[in-house]
Amino acid sequence: MHCLAILKVNTGQIEQAIALFQQSLEIEERIGDAQGKAATLHNLGYLKANSGQIEQAIALFQQSLEIEERIGNAQGKAMSLSWLGYIAEQEGDFDTALNYLQPSLEILQRMQSPDAETVRQIIARVQQMRDDIS
Repeated sequence: MHCLAILKVNTGQIEQAIALFQQSLEIEERIGDAQGKAATLHNLGYLKANSGQIEQAIALFQQSLEIEERIGNAQGKAMSLSWLGYIAEQEGDFDTALNYLQPSLEILQRMQSPDAETVRQIIARVQQMRDDIS
């Protein structure tokens, strides 16, 4: 279900993707697949954020983050933190954005992830915007 949902996203069939992710979520909950559930919540958060449903996106990313922390998935945690930071930045809440982005960067640097540079650039941009309004 999860992979089929991703294919639907890639072909622009967002409503079908959401339905498939929700079916996937039900199955993951039933079988106790915490990592799969976290990934599905993250993907739903991404879709909700991109469709302007910000409050729903935040709730989904926070649920994903909670699971990622509980199961020790550092990569997933870093990605959820970065999305929460990005949303906060878009909402103009620069301090909250930095509170999410900084730990994301630390995790990604520890993992020597190529995503660390992108997050570092986002942090620099957010800091500049915060300084500009101060």
